[in-house]
Amino acid sequence: MPKRPIRRTLSTLLSVTALTLAMNGCSTGASQDDDTVDFGYIGDYNGASLLAIAEKRGLWKKQGLTARTKVFNNGPVQIQALGSGDLDYGYIGPGAMWLPASGKAKVISINTFTYADRVIAQPGIKTMKDLKGKRVGVPEGTSGDMILNIALEKAGMTTKDIQKIAMDPSTIVSSFTSGKIDGAGIFYPSIDTIKKKVPKLEEVASTKETGDTFPTAFVAGNKVPEKKNTKVIKVLQQANDWRKKHPEESIALTAKMLHVSEAQAKSDASHVETLSTDELVARTESGEMDRRLKKLGEFFLRNEQLEKNPDPADYYTGALYRKVHSQ
Repeated sequence: MPKRPIRRTLSTLLSVTALTLAMNGCSTGASQDDDTVDFGYIGDYNGASLLAIAEKRGLWKKQGLTARTKVFNNGPVQIQALGSGDLDYGYIGPGAMWLPASGKAKVISINTFTYADRVIAQPGIKTMKDLKGKRVGVPEGTSGDMILNIALEKAGMTTKDIQKIAMDPSTIVSSFTSGKIDGAGIFYPSIDTIKKKVPKLEEVASTKETGDTFPTAFVAGNKVPEKKNTKVIKVLQQANDWRKKHPEESIALTAKMLHVSEAQAKSDASHVETLSTDELVARTESGEMDRRLKKLGEFFLRNEQLEKNPDPADYYTGALYRKVHSQ
């Protein structure tokens, strides 16, 4: 299997990581204190809601922990921060799942199932085939990258049929609204921001249409001890159940943490399926989580991001998740 795409992506991530860590003040490394948790997240409902709840409800303190949270642009950068010791934990979307699958981190908890991803195009470009030869921005290694590749495949196309341009989400927003790119593989809430300036944009492909509802997850560095993982999983489970029972309050807490309006947070949450911890445990025990992760692995194999599709048990600590729930 060719390795070039993997090396290229990791090289890009390393350079981006250095800049992002500097911007987020993470260069001193994660805490070596077993009671302090350095936790990365993405600034959206998926990435921030449980952390907002855990802080407000005092769930970290109940486990004898103190959490320091840091916002990042994407999941792959957090995986790199885990590897370098600048974070203990992070949040990733499905597009970054190939990194724990390749041994870069451990998935300690499935978070939500999301269908927020779209391929969007400028007004008048109505199909994937209409994007042939055109400039398409995408944040590599994210679910935006995934939906673009899935949509191209379903249209009988490849990335060679378009001018694929790697960009971070904020650059996609500015480039699309200024007309510098013709399309993008991107996700909500970024699409909501774009729609304010390009209300007649076309959604030429979506995860709702393709049936690809993707799992999001929380990840731990490979060197984080199980004792600490156990406490953090308990916090995530308690916050998850509170979120499931109190959706409106969860949206309000998330909006406050992200400094956005509740309407914005609610719109973001509308593209997410949340499950109770009981449901997540049941789907893990039934093998559904493994099947979903295997399916993602098949995609990453086709996309040459993985050289083999590993057993999900190699990187998803589902047994520990179930054990913590039973305690």
